[in-house]
Amino acid sequence: MSVKKDTVCVQGGYTPGNGEPRQIPIVQSTTFKYDTGADMGKLFDLEASGYFYTRLQNPTNDYVAAKIAQLEGGTAGMLTSSGQAANFFALFNIAQCGDHIVSSSTIYGGTFNLIAVTMAKMGIEATFVEPDCSDEELEAAFRPNTKAVFGETIANPALTVLDIERFAAAAHRHGVPLIVDNTFATPVFCRPIEWGADIVTHSTTKYMDGHGSAVGGAIVDSGRFDWMAHADKFPGLTTPDESYHGITYAERFGMGGAFITKCTAQLMRDFGSIQSPQNAFYLNLGLESLHVRMPRHAENGMKAAEFLASHPKVTSVSYCGLPGDKYHALAEKYLPDGSCGVVSFVLAGGRAAAETFMNALRLIAIETHVADARSCCLNPASTTHRQMTDEQLAAAGISPGLVRLSCGLEDAGDLIADIAQALEKVD
Repeated sequence: MSVKKDTVCVQGGYTPGNGEPRQIPIVQSTTFKYDTGADMGKLFDLEASGYFYTRLQNPTNDYVAAKIAQLEGGTAGMLTSSGQAANFFALFNIAQCGDHIVSSSTIYGGTFNLIAVTMAKMGIEATFVEPDCSDEELEAAFRPNTKAVFGETIANPALTVLDIERFAAAAHRHGVPLIVDNTFATPVFCRPIEWGADIVTHSTTKYMDGHGSAVGGAIVDSGRFDWMAHADKFPGLTTPDESYHGITYAERFGMGGAFITKCTAQLMRDFGSIQSPQNAFYLNLGLESLHVRMPRHAENGMKAAEFLASHPKVTSVSYCGLPGDKYHALAEKYLPDGSCGVVSFVLAGGRAAAETFMNALRLIAIETHVADARSCCLNPASTTHRQMTDEQLAAAGISPGLVRLSCGLEDAGDLIADIAQALEKVD
């Protein structure tokens, strides 16, 4: 039976049998018992499905991962300890020392640092391109050793909108997958796989949880990228893995299961960045209302953006729902039902003005968080992106006076009143 996304949010991933728990059970156990060593051996050989140690997989996590995969229209999914872990695993699963990545420049500062600094120390180089670069500039970014293209559906905090079809087409021309972080849009408003993305990642800490209660991440495989067709580029998937009994993932598990199986058997085994079953349970509670919450977030975001755009102390507003926004046309294509509740705006007075504004807020909190039921804000140049140089900030679309405002689920009039009184304090 085919059901719509709203129903998947509520009931996807887990179907209880007769007399079984209606809510997904929290399997708070590190280990699992087997009658014979042979039974457990089949699990280690990936010849049978099941669980032996929660560092790799856990039933609670798998129920929730299956729901997210179903929401995104993918074939397989996995949970990770955070969104950063999800992005690292998704990239490192196919790139190794000596390889290269093409990435949009307007991505979350932590992810930029992961790719530009930490992964560079591992011997993986990256070329960053503006999301609205020319076709020629995009083509010029690729190298023979390029293994993936990365971007965010709606960039954090620049709020640029990725032209997913264009980036997917470029990636596929060079025989590599497009990985899209869909955290801000969520599958309620955009399903990147439908536009050509091959792998989708999430910081589930944000809208999917929606209540600031559990850090986590997720990876979803579209099952559409043919690894064997590009076997020379992806030996980790297309040649025997001697660290796992000589299994060739793409042959054993096919296009629909190879990526996630390798990511679990290798990376989760070795790095152990698992999401706790308790956090997965909290995440599932958030997912059950995601389809109801996202329209309200977007409605509040639009009202706040319209107010800010008309205020004399605000020099610019970034919100793709606004008709005059640079990315409005792309938003109409990829996000016709709404984008998110996050609005970025610039105050003329730079960091000092941003600090004055935020300190004057009474209802909206200053937090290193975003996409929550409660409204919050921060100045990225002084916080989440402070490790970046002025040049890198400019390339990421972040000015010193930029404020990232995350509109929660409160009354829109109350939020605007708080914004208005705080702006009065700005010189």
